[in-house]
Amino acid sequence: MTVNDTAGDGMDRELTLMAVHAHPDDEVMGTGGVFAKYAAEGVRTVLVTCTNGEQGDGPGGVKPGEPGHDDAAVAERRLAELRESVGHLGIGHLELLGYRDSGMVGWEGNGHPDAFANVPVESAAARLAELMERYRPQVIVTYDENGNYGHPDHIQAHRIAVAAAEMTGIPDKLYYVAVPRERIREMFEFLRSSGMAPDDFELPDDFGTPEELVTSVVDVSPYVENKLKALQAHASQGENIPMLQMPPEAQHRAFSHEFFTRKTSRVDAPDHEDDLFAGLRD
Repeated sequence: MTVNDTAGDGMDRELTLMAVHAHPDDEVMGTGGVFAKYAAEGVRTVLVTCTNGEQGDGPGGVKPGEPGHDDAAVAERRLAELRESVGHLGIGHLELLGYRDSGMVGWEGNGHPDAFANVPVESAAARLAELMERYRPQVIVTYDENGNYGHPDHIQAHRIAVAAAEMTGIPDKLYYVAVPRERIREMFEFLRSSGMAPDDFELPDDFGTPEELVTSVVDVSPYVENKLKALQAHASQGENIPMLQMPPEAQHRAFSHEFFTRKTSRVDAPDHEDDLFAGLRD
C-alpha cells in the first residue's frame, strides 16, 4: 500500500503510522485499536517507546522506593510484556529509546539525572528524527501538550515528537490522543449505575478533551479483544489498569472507538474524519 510522497522527494512511500509513547503499556489504551486496525489493512505500524518503565510496580505490587523494588528487574519484565503486547496488536516495528522512567509528578525519580523528563529535548528529538527518517511516516500520533494527564514522561514524549516532526518535515499529519470529556462522563455514569464506581466519585471539571477539539474518531470495535489481550500482557501493572476489572460490556464501550485531535495536516482532509489516513490513500 503506497501513497504519493507529499514531502517532495517524488517517490511513493509505504503508508506508515508511527506512535510515540512514554512507557511500556501506554501503547494500548489510546492507540491499540488503530495499531491493530491499520496493521490488518497492510499499513506499516511503528511504535516508539521512550522509557523502559523502571518506575512501574515490582513483584507483589511493590512501589518504587519500597524495599524489594529493583529498577532493572522491573524494566526487564515490562519490556518483555511490551513485546507480547506488540504481538497482540500486530505492530510491525518496535523501537526503544531506552530512557529512564521519570515516575509520576512528585516522585523521587523525577530528580534522577538520567530520567527521560530531564533529557534535553533537542537530544531526544534528534534520535526520534532518525527514526522518522528511516520509516518516513505520513501519520504521527502522540500526547497533547499536557501529556493527556500531566505525567512528566508523557509531556516529554509530546515535546520530542513535535520537535522531531518539525525538524524532519516528514509527517503529513500529526495527531494527539484525545480523551473526550463527554464520553468519559458517560462512562462513569454507566459505571455508577452499574455499581462499579462510588456514587460520590466526581471527575475534575477540566478532565479530558473538550468535544469540540476532537477531530478524528476511529471505529476499532473489531479489535477490542486485541486491546484486551494487549492490556492483559502488561500483567505486572494490573493494579494500575482498572479497565481490566470492568465487565465485558463496559470494556467494549470504552475500547470500541479511539479519539484524536488533528494538530497539523499538509493534505486535504475533512474537518471530522474516521480515518487517520484520510487524504493520504491512493
